[in-house]
Amino acid sequence: MILVTTNEIAGKPVEATLGLVRGNTIRARHIGRDIMAGLRTIVGGEIKDYTVMLGQARDQAIERMMRQAESLGANAIVGVRFTTSQTMSGAAEILAFGTAVRVRGNTD
Repeated sequence: MILVTTNEIAGKPVEATLGLVRGNTIRARHIGRDIMAGLRTIVGGEIKDYTVMLGQARDQAIERMMRQAESLGANAIVGVRFTTSQTMSGAAEILAFGTAVRVRGNTD
């Protein structure tokens, strides 16, 4: 499966546009991580636990989007975008979305 943020894939003509696909996940913070994050805000620097958590959430959203595209018969997704939103205090949604397409040629 080819994933691109552009609306076209160089050298791969689109044979069919199959529609919008999306994948999302909602993750909640962990109280122990919040305490460490609070300390990190005092001294500065990256909050690695949150970086890992958001990376895992993004990967899960992409995987769900790809499964939906595959169920439509797609071999690529163009115009891939991400968005986040707070769903409640301490929890956030990550949404991946794009347009499922079938392109001509090898997609490996």
